[in-house]
Amino acid sequence: MAALPGVPESYWVESTPTTSFPSLEQDITADVAVVGGGIAGLCAAWELSRTGRSVVVLEADRVAGGVTGYTTAKLSVQHTLIYARLRKSHGEQAARLYAQSQQDAVEHVFATAAELGIDCDLERLPAYTYVESGGETEQITAEVEAAQQAGLPASLVTRTGLPFDVAAAVRVEDQAQFHPRKFLLALVRRMADDGARVFERTRVMGLEEGRPCRLACENGTTVTAGDVVVATHYPIFDRALMFSRLEPRRELVVAAPIPPEQDPGGMYITSEHNTRSIRTTPYRDGQRLLIVTGETADPGSGDAGERFQRLAAWTRDRFTGTQISHRWAAQDNTSTDHLPYVGHFHPGAKHVYVATGFGGWGMSNGVMSGKLLSALITGHDLPWAELYDPRRLHPLREAGPIAKLQAKAARHLIGDRLRPSHADSVDDVAPGSGAIVRIGGRRCAVSRDAAGVVHAVSATCTHLGCVVAFNQAEQTWECPCHGSRFGPDGAVLHGPATRPLEPVDPDNP
Repeated sequence: MAALPGVPESYWVESTPTTSFPSLEQDITADVAVVGGGIAGLCAAWELSRTGRSVVVLEADRVAGGVTGYTTAKLSVQHTLIYARLRKSHGEQAARLYAQSQQDAVEHVFATAAELGIDCDLERLPAYTYVESGGETEQITAEVEAAQQAGLPASLVTRTGLPFDVAAAVRVEDQAQFHPRKFLLALVRRMADDGARVFERTRVMGLEEGRPCRLACENGTTVTAGDVVVATHYPIFDRALMFSRLEPRRELVVAAPIPPEQDPGGMYITSEHNTRSIRTTPYRDGQRLLIVTGETADPGSGDAGERFQRLAAWTRDRFTGTQISHRWAAQDNTSTDHLPYVGHFHPGAKHVYVATGFGGWGMSNGVMSGKLLSALITGHDLPWAELYDPRRLHPLREAGPIAKLQAKAARHLIGDRLRPSHADSVDDVAPGSGAIVRIGGRRCAVSRDAAGVVHAVSATCTHLGCVVAFNQAEQTWECPCHGSRFGPDGAVLHGPATRPLEPVDPDNP
C-alpha cells in the first residue's frame, strides 16, 4: 500500500491539551450520572449542573476525545437532504420541529460561548448542500421548498464559493462552525469548577435500573444516582434492542492548509462521490485549514487505505496545490427512521435516558440532546421531545430498514464463521497488516506492527459475537455488525462492546 498522506491525527485533538481528570476509585452517589464524555454527555451534564443537581460524568477514556474529537464540527441545521425526506416520511410538522430544535442548538452554542467567554473559533457562515450533476437538481429544488416550509432561511443557488461549478445548491443562512474540543474543554472545566465531578479512564460495565439506579464500573466501584444518562455514542447496554435500529458508518477525513483567499466561505456537503463534505477553520500563520470528509463505508468493510487515497486525490484535484497535513476518521450511527433517539431509554425506563443515532450530525444534535435530556429530567417540556423519543416505533416505516440491518448482521455473524481463514499461519501476516488466522483450531485476530511484533487476540467481538476485520490504515480491528472497534492488543476503542478481545498466545494457544 502506498504511503498515506498527512499525520494520522485529528486536528482538533492535536491542537488542544490532553485532559487529566482522575479515575473513579471509590463508590459515590449523585443526583445524575452521565455515562460518556462526548458532546452529548458533556452538554447534558452542563445543563443539569446548572439546575443545582449534583452530576457525575464517567468517561471510559478522555473527555471529548472519542468520536467528538474526530468530527468535522459543522454546527448546522442543514443536514444534507433531510427536510424533503422528513416531510415525506413524518409530515411537515415533524420537519418544522426538527428545524427549530437544530437551530436552537446552533444559537445555544453562540449564547454559551458568549456567556462563558469561550474562544473556540466559532464562525457564523452559510451551509450548502450541492449537486454537480444536472440530473440531480430536482432533489435540490425539493429540499429548498421543504426547508423553507420548515421555517429555515433557505434558497436555491447555482453559484457558490467552491472552486468548481455546481448544478444547484441549497443555501441556508446563519449556520456555524467551531473547534469542538476548545468549546467542550472550556465547558467541562467550568462545570468541574462549579462542583460537577468528572472521571476519566472509568469504564461502565453494568446498569441496575431503579430508584436509585446503580452503575458498575470496570474497577469494581459503584455509582448510585437518581437518574442516568447513557451518552456513549452507540449505547453500551442492549436492553432497548437499539442494535436492531442503528446502523454504524465510518467516514474518512483529510485536512490541508490553504491561503485565506482560497477559503470557499461556507460549509458544503454533497451525497455525490460517496459523500464530500467541505469546511475550513482558522490555522497557523494566518492560513485556513481545509477539512474534507467523505468515503462513507461500514465498519469492518475493508482497509481504509485506498479510500484515504481517493479522498486525498479528490481534494488535491478540486483545491489545486493543496498538501494534505492531517488524516483521521469519524464514526456515527443512523437510526432506521433517520431521527436521533433522545429521551427515555426504553418503554419501561423511568430514570434512564439515552442520546444516540445522530446520523453524522453530532454537533447540533449533541447540543440539542443536552438541553432535551435536562428538560426531561427536571420535568420541563420542549416541543420536540416526542419527535426524538426513543420509545417511538413506526412499523410500516421502519420494517424494511430494520429487516435489512438484521439481515446484514446475520450474514456477518454466520457467514464470516464459514469462510476460511484469511491467512494460513501467523508467519503469513506481514508487518503493518492483520488477518484472521486459525491457531490451535481457534479463529484469532493476528496483527504484526511495523517493528514486527505479533499481537494475537480472539477474533470474536465481545458485544454479540461477530468476527472482527482488520483496518490496516488505522491499525484497528472492527466489528462489521455493530461497529465496535478494538486496538491490536484487543483494547476497546469504540463501543458498544465494553470488554476487550481476549488475548491469545500464538505460540501456546
